[in-house]
Amino acid sequence: MMTLVAACAFGLEALVKRELIALGFEDARVSQPGRVEFAGDWSAVCTTNLWLRVADRVLLKVLEFPAADFDALFDTVKDHDWSELLSVESAFPVTGRSRLSQLTSVPAIQRTVKKAIVESLTREHKATELPETGATYKIDVAILNDVATLTIDTTGNSLHKRGYRRLTGKAPIKETLAAALVDLSVWKPHRMLVDPFCGTGTIAIEAAMIGMNIAPGLDRDFASSDWMHIPQTMWNEARAEAKSKIDRDIELQIIGTDIDAEPLEMARFHARNAGIAKQIHFQQKEFANFRSDVEYGCIVTNPPYGERLEDQKSLVPLYETFPGVLHRVDTWSLFVITNMPNLERIFEKRATRRRKLFNGRIECTYYQYLGPRPPIGYFDEPRRPSRTTTGTDNDTNAESETNDDAKAVAPVANSKPATAQKEPAHSKTNPQTKPIFGGLEPKDHEQAELFRSRLIKRAKHLRRWPQKRGITCFRIYEKDIPEIPLVVDRYENSLHITEYERPHDRAVGRHAGWLELMKETAASALDVDIEQTHLKSRARDAKQYDKVGDHKRRQTVREGGLNFLVNLTDYVDTGLFLDHRKTREMVRKEAKGKRVLNLFAYTGSFTVYAAAGRAATTMTIDLSKNYLQWAQANLEANGLMGPQHRFRDEDTIEFLKMAVAQNAQYDLCVVDPPTYSNSKRTEADWDVQQRHVELLNLISEVMAPNGVVYFSTNFRRFKFAESAINGFQEIREITKQTLPEDFRNQRIHRCWRMVKENDEHEEGEEAP
Repeated sequence: MMTLVAACAFGLEALVKRELIALGFEDARVSQPGRVEFAGDWSAVCTTNLWLRVADRVLLKVLEFPAADFDALFDTVKDHDWSELLSVESAFPVTGRSRLSQLTSVPAIQRTVKKAIVESLTREHKATELPETGATYKIDVAILNDVATLTIDTTGNSLHKRGYRRLTGKAPIKETLAAALVDLSVWKPHRMLVDPFCGTGTIAIEAAMIGMNIAPGLDRDFASSDWMHIPQTMWNEARAEAKSKIDRDIELQIIGTDIDAEPLEMARFHARNAGIAKQIHFQQKEFANFRSDVEYGCIVTNPPYGERLEDQKSLVPLYETFPGVLHRVDTWSLFVITNMPNLERIFEKRATRRRKLFNGRIECTYYQYLGPRPPIGYFDEPRRPSRTTTGTDNDTNAESETNDDAKAVAPVANSKPATAQKEPAHSKTNPQTKPIFGGLEPKDHEQAELFRSRLIKRAKHLRRWPQKRGITCFRIYEKDIPEIPLVVDRYENSLHITEYERPHDRAVGRHAGWLELMKETAASALDVDIEQTHLKSRARDAKQYDKVGDHKRRQTVREGGLNFLVNLTDYVDTGLFLDHRKTREMVRKEAKGKRVLNLFAYTGSFTVYAAAGRAATTMTIDLSKNYLQWAQANLEANGLMGPQHRFRDEDTIEFLKMAVAQNAQYDLCVVDPPTYSNSKRTEADWDVQQRHVELLNLISEVMAPNGVVYFSTNFRRFKFAESAINGFQEIREITKQTLPEDFRNQRIHRCWRMVKENDEHEEGEEAP
């Protein structure tokens, strides 16, 4: 028997030892970091090279001895009979390393070992020359603490090079590490496994190979493939046996998703090369959209992370989404490798287990969040077809890490997984169930009932009021209950729910579940389809035009007998500010025959009302081309589009300066600026408090005598500098007249009506 060494990355020694024991090498032991020794013959070289998933290479240990000086090194190597391993023709390059030893010159160490082996071979083979034209035996000499170890590499290219991955994407993970991540999880072939950041598919492919019991080295060659000690028949028998153990009938549930299409194409290509394409479903999907009705699945993933601190900071928002997404799959377990610092603080949840690993040269942590344990016999029972779209440290119901036993890596056939899902063995309200994220408490359900009662009461109060006025979009609930800081607006047959930040005692995962509960409660109480109920969160610093999605779904709603396109999914606001319903009606009544100017126009709702009021002309100004296109679509939806209605994607201040220079004049102006905004297209940021005087003074210069300006803002701390504003004979706050009855918040906006002085200003034309 020979002494063999399975070399591996730091932190994976226990896994390699378990693999070896499962392969029948009961004496396997960790000899030093990154090294697991075991006894075996030449057939063991074949077996381990074919089957080891986590190790990097298999070495034949030849010598180990004290080597504090070059004489000891040379003499010991020379005295060994190398002819038992190397023929006269064998090529034997020598590599070397030295650490914490008196012999520090690696080139000198290599030369010494090479010369000593040459003398041994010429002596034993009685040869005068060694041509080194035969099979290669790569010899490595490692000196640690003045002890030299000489090994011969039986593998050649590292074992992570299975042969299926021929394309390289961004930040690839080694196949050996991917297999280790799967092995360290609680996944077994009867469970669903999802990698939501699959990239080129390595984790999913390694899992499928484990599930089908495919030897990872089956489709590649090794350095020892042409050694004289291992006849080709031995390799052929080992490969034939490995092929016979493949379970081709098994049906696995493995899904890989990624936001980018290019790496997914690589993943599909790699899966075909590996012969497991039918076992994995790859799909392009954002992690935020992950959902599944399958119970007790596993997420094993290597999400994006950066080596530099600034890269890590930019990825924090991505990691912050994990608890909110994964509370939806409350029986699942999560396994994530990353170098992101303070991950547990971001998740607001301590991992069940942590393990230091290296992804290439990057030191990472493998966070293992174990979900609830499946009931005994759960996977033995038939389950319905399932669909996936893509506790504390001492949880008594958490999964046990069964990987402590030597299983799941032996080259034996795996059992078939059940292909369907059974009824959940728990309830989301069951206090004995402890999901990794989320988990609602009785207090949450009490709040949901309060919310339901309030919504039903408000809906009853408003049931006749909108119908009498032809209103189909209105506010139902506005933070009426302090502990439920939500705003609920009805857009005909849809609900738009907005959360406003307020301190609470819920962890981020539980809070996501709380929001989902409130969404379901609102839909049920108001008899609205849950698919037509949309929930968004508005942070304290959120801008009204901030994008939160990319569904591009618009729907038409009616207001004042007019059609408006709204988007309830993609932005903080919807495209139609319901609080300005009355103000828009005022504009319609005054617009007839007028030249109307709409500044900071957003989606042009005031323009539509002015056009419906038979305005002579309208000029709609906004810096965003997208919003101006939306405004034009609103006009077209009402059959009002025509050459008299013009649109300019310009900065409002710059437009007004040009209009003043051109002596342009308007009869009616609407200006509803944002509180704050910035754009690459403007030199200065917009701040309504700092710049409203400049804005209104410029507007006064383009208004015709007796022209009317409606100015509004939703900045709650706004201080109107009336004394600094010139050119108006009347400035009157009309906020109370503009607040709709359904808005209980009397500070939703402030509004002024301003009338231009009736002077002898020469009448001008509109700006072209």
